[in-house]
Parts: sequence; structure tokens; C-alpha cells
Amino acid sequence: MDIKDLIQVAGIIDQAEAELLMKSGVRYLGFPLRLPIHHADLSEHEAATIIRNLRPPNRAVLITYLNQAGEIIEFCHSLGASIVQLHGEIDASELRSIKERQRRLAIIKSLVIGLHPIEQLLDLVQRTALYVDAYITDTFDPKTGACGATGKTHDWRVSRQLVRHSPRPVILAGGLTPGNVRAAILAVRPAGVDAHTGLEDVSGRKSQEKVKQFVSEAQEAFRVIREAAG
Repeated sequence: MDIKDLIQVAGIIDQAEAELLMKSGVRYLGFPLRLPIHHADLSEHEAATIIRNLRPPNRAVLITYLNQAGEIIEFCHSLGASIVQLHGEIDASELRSIKERQRRLAIIKSLVIGLHPIEQLLDLVQRTALYVDAYITDTFDPKTGACGATGKTHDWRVSRQLVRHSPRPVILAGGLTPGNVRAAILAVRPAGVDAHTGLEDVSGRKSQEKVKQFVSEAQEAFRVIREAAG
């Protein structure tokens, strides 16, 4: 999985929304399914139909709280997903089992800011880095108990620390919008960014205007970082 200047949008509702995102320059489409708190945006059958019709460079990312290797592998296979983003608590042994049994399945592991102190997150990175392809930071909402799709930002200095210390790429998520994504990228220097509720209109669907602006702002920030690095 090549994670560089990655732009992901999660919460795909239907085929029309998937096409809107791809036409706007989004290459990674996130499908949250089997969630403990939020309702799924579409059925597993609908998600599988969209995922199996995607063509490179577009990629599907299954976003789930499952924590057993066998169930995760089976679910990815049933959907046709080759990337899984794991948001729940999961033992390093289960991550190792996934990699041993399904080497081509890319794993993104969440690091939830606000749920655990930075020391615990750094320890999690140290224990799991051998078995994951990337990490994604997100924001914990103490009111709902949600660890993603909260629409809330977190202390970007914590994410910056994780970027500095992680041997794997780190994707930044949590309350990102067209209005703050450039500042977030310049502050954190992540390998990619992810947005969900910050790109929706009042109907709950992704706004084409917001998506295009988000992609443009993110790409510009990544360009600035590349040029500064020489």
C-alpha cells in the first residue's frame, strides 16, 4: 500500500456519492461497517457492489471495529476489500495472525486521541508496527463514546508526535474540513488525511463543492511540504 499524500473520504452512501468523490480526485473511499455506535451508511451488499466495481487508482477501505483475525479476513473477502482500517481495541497477536494468513491485506490501525494518553499510544505503535501498514489518528468523543466520525478535531501536537515517532505512515483524521485541512497538514506533516462528516451538506450527503475544495487544499499543503523538503 503506497501511502503518500493520501486523501481518503469515509462514509460512502451509494454509487453516486462514490462517483462524485472519484471525479473530485479522491482515490481512497472508506466504508464504515459493523459499527458499535454509528449506523452504517449503506448495507454490506451495497458496499460490496461498489467496492468490486472500483478500478485503480481508486481503492476501497473497509472501516470496522471487528477485532478477531478470522472474522476480519472473512469480511474483507466477502466485500472484495484489500485494505482494512481497524478502529477497535485489538491484540497484536490478532494483527500478526491477519498478516500471516493474508499478506496482501493492508492494515490501517487507529490511534484515538483523547481516549488514551500519548504514552499509551506510543506503546501501541511500538507493539504493533510490525503488523500494520499505517496508522490513522482520530478523535474520541466522550459524550457518545465514538472513536471516529465525531466531527471533532483534537490536539494536532499529539498527532505530530505520533508522526515523528511512528515507523509506519500516519494518516490524520478528526474534524477535518476544507477550512482547516491545509493548516492541519502543515502542522502535523502526515502521510495522508481522512475526512467524513466535514464534507457533508445538511442532507448528510457529500457536497461536491466541499469535496473539491478539500482535495485542492490538501494537495496544496502536501505540495508545500514536498517543496520545503527539497
